[in-house]
Amino acid sequence: MIEEVFNVKLPVNETLTLKRNRFCPEDITTSTKRISIVTGIHGDELEGQYVCYLLGKWLNEHPEHIKGIIDIYPSMNPMGIDSITRGFPFYDVDINRIFPGSTSEFLPGQLANAIVESVKGSDYAIDIHASNIFLRELPQVRISKLFADTLVPLAEKLGIDFIWVHDAVTVLESTFSHAMNTLGTQTLVVEMGVGMRITKSYGQGLSEGILNLMAHAGIIEKKPMRVCKTAVSTLNSNVHFINASTSGIFVPTLEHNVIAMKGEQLGEIIDPLLGCVKESILSPCNGLLFTIREYPVVYEGSLIARILEENKAEKQ
Repeated sequence: MIEEVFNVKLPVNETLTLKRNRFCPEDITTSTKRISIVTGIHGDELEGQYVCYLLGKWLNEHPEHIKGIIDIYPSMNPMGIDSITRGFPFYDVDINRIFPGSTSEFLPGQLANAIVESVKGSDYAIDIHASNIFLRELPQVRISKLFADTLVPLAEKLGIDFIWVHDAVTVLESTFSHAMNTLGTQTLVVEMGVGMRITKSYGQGLSEGILNLMAHAGIIEKKPMRVCKTAVSTLNSNVHFINASTSGIFVPTLEHNVIAMKGEQLGEIIDPLLGCVKESILSPCNGLLFTIREYPVVYEGSLIARILEENKAEKQ
């Protein structure tokens, strides 16, 4: 059932509309569990679009298995998606830095408030993001240490490759996930893929993981699948950030989602004019290569890769 949860008139006879697709059983009670699938907060992150499609397709094909409320929000920043813009067009605002918003704020703040009010009351929420155009990310759940105790066991139900528990910084308090977790909705942030693209295998894996989480929660009637052990980076784990020390064109040697060995070449920064290698990027440790540079042009300080040191990874 398509529902309109927010709309506002724009100049030139246009309307900004926020919609969701709700799937639910006929007999809803106060104990009926609810999950919200949210994506498109950043308009240049499109990986979640395919996940929403796959989930909607499964739910359309198996209405008899729906035992709870499933709300799918594929486009939380409709104008951003229409214009392939990360933030809210014209205002140059990152919506994921202004939650929870307010009805008395400027338009992006009103939209953020409408999102919170619509999702509020859900037992669970999945906030799906992609990387930017510069980096390719292994599917991962990022969790603030403030909510790690409750969210890590929930994230493991997704069967996802990697869970990264990180320190809470001030800016996180203005994100959608922090706002919802504070309001009592257990919210997981998923990062995967690359900006402005869809990686079908990642979308298929995450959609299966979300169905598995819903099965465990009793939201759908489906046999839970056995999930692989997930690498969990705790606050004591060592995530290495590898940055360029020169400018040029980065050509990777390894793909992400492999175990890099200490001293192994991750890639080279080359100079097309001189026909030479300016820098060979080497792994500082043995570990999981979960981020790799996607956009070739780099400058001094550009992020090339992130590696979770193998002996620091905790298997759950």
